[in-house]
Amino acid sequence: MKFFIDSAEIAEIKELAAYGLLDGVTTNPSLIAKSGRDFKEVIAEICSVVEGPVSAEVAATDFENMVREGEILSKIAKNVCIKLPLTMDGLKACKYFSNKGIQTNVTLCFSAAQAILVAKAGATFVSPFVGRLDDIGQDGLSLIEEICQIYSNYPAFKTEILVASIRHPIHITAAAKMGAHVATIPGKILKQLASHPLTEKGLETFVKDWASTGQKI
Repeated sequence: MKFFIDSAEIAEIKELAAYGLLDGVTTNPSLIAKSGRDFKEVIAEICSVVEGPVSAEVAATDFENMVREGEILSKIAKNVCIKLPLTMDGLKACKYFSNKGIQTNVTLCFSAAQAILVAKAGATFVSPFVGRLDDIGQDGLSLIEEICQIYSNYPAFKTEILVASIRHPIHITAAAKMGAHVATIPGKILKQLASHPLTEKGLETFVKDWASTGQKI
């Protein structure tokens, strides 16, 4: 499973990239607004830090302006991935960019039927939002399972399943067991993957026992 970080904070991205854990980055208008910086400037800086896909989302909701904005964003860096909403105009724009060999990430997917359309449009990634489904009493991970099953039936579908709206480590491990290709993870949750009380307890014991030997390496 590939790990993307869901962030527009350069310091956080640099920190996690230094561990060698990042395969890409996803951003959205909310994350950019939180950063308080110029959108294109932020995307350019992220692309210089991470070699993998960096999702940059269009603000437009109609096909013509999605294409116009996507063309501008695609020129920022070669690893920009154009992020588009899962609407009919978004799917049309997805097909346009896919035909040009430009990476696309179709976002705000909440059903398997939508995911089929995204694959038909030739998207690089589809982003199902598991946490937001959980929030309204539905099982977000069931959607991931459905999409994985459907995509596996059709080898011609090249779209990768990018699990989004992740709220805790269980979302990640469960999606990985189902065969999802990518998880886009908030930095705090990515770090939680390394945490286990038995690891911490064991390390504490090792350190204490080593100190008692009086030796140095």
